[in-house]
Amino acid sequence: MNTDRKLHFAQYLLPGIVFQSVLIGGAYATGREIVEYGARFGPTGLWSILAIFVGFSVTSILAFEFARVAQVYDYRGYVRELIGPLWPLFDVLYLVMAIVVIAVVGAASGSVFEEIIGAPYWLGVLIVIIMVGILNARGRVTIERFKTFGSLVLYGGYLIFAGVVVSKTWGNTIDAFQGAGADVGDSASIRTALFVGILYVGYNLVGIPATMFTLDRQTSRGQTVSAGLICGVLSTVPFILTYVAIMGFYPDERVLGAPVPWLEMLRETAGDTVIWIYAFVILWTLIETATGHIHAVTDRISVNLEEIDRVALTPFQAGMLSVGILLVSAVLSRLGLITLVAQGYSMLAYGFLLLFALPLMTVGLARIMRSSGGGDAA
Repeated sequence: MNTDRKLHFAQYLLPGIVFQSVLIGGAYATGREIVEYGARFGPTGLWSILAIFVGFSVTSILAFEFARVAQVYDYRGYVRELIGPLWPLFDVLYLVMAIVVIAVVGAASGSVFEEIIGAPYWLGVLIVIIMVGILNARGRVTIERFKTFGSLVLYGGYLIFAGVVVSKTWGNTIDAFQGAGADVGDSASIRTALFVGILYVGYNLVGIPATMFTLDRQTSRGQTVSAGLICGVLSTVPFILTYVAIMGFYPDERVLGAPVPWLEMLRETAGDTVIWIYAFVILWTLIETATGHIHAVTDRISVNLEEIDRVALTPFQAGMLSVGILLVSAVLSRLGLITLVAQGYSMLAYGFLLLFALPLMTVGLARIMRSSGGGDAA
């Protein structure tokens, strides 16, 4: 890959890759989020998907362009530009959300080790802690490479899993979309499905700060708009694949009520080899998610230290801080995957919609409109 191709990759694709790598882990990779925010509504869940795609695309475009116009590429500086003196509230909200997301990651990795590998729950949690600590100690370049390769693994894995499940359950999928059994599912109006999709976008805005370190290569409005649309697509496709797969079992409570719906679906349709591939893919994505969130936190602390004329975090300090956050999250993970997703995420979604999405679509949009246009930021 020559220099120009590397630059174009970083400008257009890398922000979306980093965002979806944060988004996809934990309950998303297990399928739990897709049940809560779409599949439990049956065919009406398609409206949730529409809200999710539009929401991710619009917020990503605005967020990337605001970063370019304001020339801020760390999340503390970004939020201070966006919401002014309220920025400490976002700090608190972000840290709480990061801990909850990583707790979901811990719960998911522990479940995978118990149910697929047959190893102790805490061994899965420990492996994630060690890997995330190492990656954050290694720094930006290693994280970017890990996430890029992980995205290839993720998409390849999801195509395999969805292909296996859908090919075996296509008749049931057609019945579900035609309304068979709709009376026993969690029926919802279109308005409810759209609202739930917006909530899904809301709490996943926590992934935007994790992309900040990749945005300093964007130099024009065309690049931020294209990157935002690509981000919307990359973030929605795995949701669609999982949703269609789940519809093949709708409204079977064995799948819709499972902590790890993907595992239940694969047990019904696939052999041991595919299930072991799933275990590898999901653990990789869990590590990606935790790494992205913690990298944003350590960057935030380093910027704060530099502002008061202190030395930024060393790689060792960043790694140890990562381990500390992971240990706190590991304790919280014992609440259980379903509880964390259904209750923790939804409550935090309102905070991100209020403190990030609303200012971005008002103050942020106004500043973008006042800027010099599609060329370099002033």
